[in-house]
Amino acid sequence: MKVLIVDDEALVRRSLSRALRAKGHEVIEAVDGNEGLNQWKQIKPDLVFLDVLMPGLNGPEVLKEMGSERPGKVILMSAFAGEHNMETAQQMGADLFVPKPFEDIFAVVRMAEDLLS
Repeated sequence: MKVLIVDDEALVRRSLSRALRAKGHEVIEAVDGNEGLNQWKQIKPDLVFLDVLMPGLNGPEVLKEMGSERPGKVILMSAFAGEHNMETAQQMGADLFVPKPFEDIFAVVRMAEDLLS
């Protein structure tokens, strides 16, 4: 599967990228919402990991730009789990919510794979 990771934290991008590549997935990274939206338009990924708080466009703004008819799935991520959860993520148009930091990166990858199966 083709995966786009949009997060301003290099450690998050690197960790997710390594775990996804280890499972044979193609991974593209973007450092903020503007770059993420441009990459999304160009590569049409099967799945997007999208951070909520970023410089430029934030996660909810990127989701709005993608629209409800977008191809692929979106997993919204946030370290502010009290403010964001599965319900609020789905209201914004995401398919899944994952709180950061990840307790088990491979469990996150399995959830992503299950979302697309």
